[in-house]
Amino acid sequence: MTRLRDLGVVPGYLPTGPHNAITDVPGVRVGHVTLISGEGRLTPGTGPVRTGVTAILPHDGNLYRQKVAAAAKTINGFGKATGFEQIRERGVIETPIILTNTLNVGRAADALVSYMLRDNPDIGITTGTVCPVVGECNDGFVNDIQGRHVHQEHVWQAIETACDGAVAEGNVGAGTGTQCFQFKGGIGTASRHVGAFTLGALVQSNYGLRRDLLVLGAPIGRHFLDKLLPQPGPGSIMMVLATDAPFDSRQLERLAARAAFGLARTGSFCQDGSGDFVIAFSTANPWPHDALPDDVQMVTRMAESGTVMDDFFLAVVEAIEEAILNSLVAAQTLTGRDGNTLFAIPHDQLVELLRRYRRL
Repeated sequence: MTRLRDLGVVPGYLPTGPHNAITDVPGVRVGHVTLISGEGRLTPGTGPVRTGVTAILPHDGNLYRQKVAAAAKTINGFGKATGFEQIRERGVIETPIILTNTLNVGRAADALVSYMLRDNPDIGITTGTVCPVVGECNDGFVNDIQGRHVHQEHVWQAIETACDGAVAEGNVGAGTGTQCFQFKGGIGTASRHVGAFTLGALVQSNYGLRRDLLVLGAPIGRHFLDKLLPQPGPGSIMMVLATDAPFDSRQLERLAARAAFGLARTGSFCQDGSGDFVIAFSTANPWPHDALPDDVQMVTRMAESGTVMDDFFLAVVEAIEEAILNSLVAAQTLTGRDGNTLFAIPHDQLVELLRRYRRL
């Protein structure tokens, strides 16, 4: 797997974590299930299949019992995500975060509810209900999206095989059939250190027109207007931010809002038909589900000085930009239904153009 830095590029100013991934935030784990089968003409409900599911776990405990502070931000709301309203209202996440394709959101949410019921049999009986968090992108250009091929066992497998360390990128999990600026895109991740804390990002890229692609400010997309150009729609992007800094929900929303600037650095202007969403969470100060004896929890909260917040805002912008570019560079050419093909960006030509624009 090739990443942006493997091409000799060193983007941004802030240092990365050891894996330059969302899993550099202690406790955070990522799991993928990739589904590829069949060739040739589309048979709705049967195949070809080019899809998958990705799970992001804020910690390795029971998320329903130990919720994490969270925020959700909608940049452009053309999407079918679930769970965002309760995140906005209550300021916590209580399930793993699941990413999949657009028409699979319902099945993924149902699978996630079943998973939570297995480990918390009191849900809906002697305690409250549960809010599944599921995001999506449309992979219908290469996938039999009507088939809704991600089933319960795949969602559970993504959760149960989630691990820390290096994260697979490109054509994996929920990024299996997605595109980025009309090249093959997919899953990408990056991280930044801010003092004693870490901020990580993971994206499911599926957006953008070729003409608009910028790599470190260089107009790379303009050099590929007459080649390697399929015809997928504007698409969407899911962006997940994680940190171990003790931010509350309101502060996390401020971080989530800055993801738009990292997205814009790559050339996006959030098209009308693009769903652009951000989920941000902090692993610090877990919220116990069961009431405390005196209903009071003493916690440490991040100071909101300009210098501290500015460093984290920069970390968000840098990590989102690099995660998106990693999703693009790591991806491989993929042919799916009806011969539709998403071409990987050619690394040799990308390097040549970056040199021409003095980015290398």
